[in-house]
Amino acid sequence: MGERMRARLVMEEGRRDDVYPDDVLAMIDATVMLQRPFLTAAELAARPEVLHDTELLLTGWGAPVVDGALLDRAPRLRGVLHAAGSVKHMIAPEAWARGITVVSAAAANADPVAEIAAAQIVLAARGVPAARRRYAQERSRSAAAAAAGARGRTVGLVALGEIGRRVAERLRDSGLRLIAADPFADAESAARAGIELVELEELFARADVVSLHAPLLPATTGMIDAGLLRRMPHGATLVNTARGGLVDEGDLVAVWRERPDLTALLDVTVDEPPVASSPLWTLENVELTPHVAGSMGEDRAAMGRLVAAELCRWAEGEPLRHRVDPASLDRIA
Repeated sequence: MGERMRARLVMEEGRRDDVYPDDVLAMIDATVMLQRPFLTAAELAARPEVLHDTELLLTGWGAPVVDGALLDRAPRLRGVLHAAGSVKHMIAPEAWARGITVVSAAAANADPVAEIAAAQIVLAARGVPAARRRYAQERSRSAAAAAAGARGRTVGLVALGEIGRRVAERLRDSGLRLIAADPFADAESAARAGIELVELEELFARADVVSLHAPLLPATTGMIDAGLLRRMPHGATLVNTARGGLVDEGDLVAVWRERPDLTALLDVTVDEPPVASSPLWTLENVELTPHVAGSMGEDRAAMGRLVAAELCRWAEGEPLRHRVDPASLDRIA
């Protein structure tokens, strides 16, 4: 294997032990020279000289921005391995220009998100949220009439990226009809997965449950507006485990007041949490959860294990499986 590369771990302290527990650190220590102490981004900013011999930067939530100033302090830096999701806003153009190899653990974070989204979709397709509201109002078992079987209902997936595809896989053979809107999706691949590609307007007009999985980009900010929301069939549900900014919340509030038959299951909002005066707190047909989709607690170690596995491949001269292509960043949140 030759001389081991020198690595430095920099991320927020609060979630560090979840992402890099002892067994993951042992895997990393067996592959590279992982320097101590571990630092936060603020601590690194106060001691930038520690990067003078760092070849690999291991990160997670609260990572420093890898820009020209950091690179000037890290002349030997070869790679950044990020045990979290998107690297779009932490890897500056100077790093790409210098040819820094970047790895993201977004794939490891995608599965818990898909798990929550699929669960919400199935509950919504069966009418559970509507039955819950009716039960609270009537306090009678007759409220069960608001629920129904999921088989034959239509689910619309907005985007078929890493998470959207995993949601579709979890819903396969469930009896649900899957449609999706994604300008970058391949129609043949979608068809093989049992998904019909449609335009966004048609998706909102047909789907009993709409689940959002698009990245938050200038072109997608606020794209779920009143025009789309008013197309939703009677009793339909909007599920958002992606980004709050995809939805025009003012439009959602207006339409949901007009249409008490609709339901919104929002794990993400523009402000987290919404401001105290937000109608999202009081609308009976909106259910809020505090951004619980994604890696929580011990699930977070999967991202550290992905980084450790990629380090081992790097040290062995094997191809990396989760290397980020900078050309793809325009389609990633």
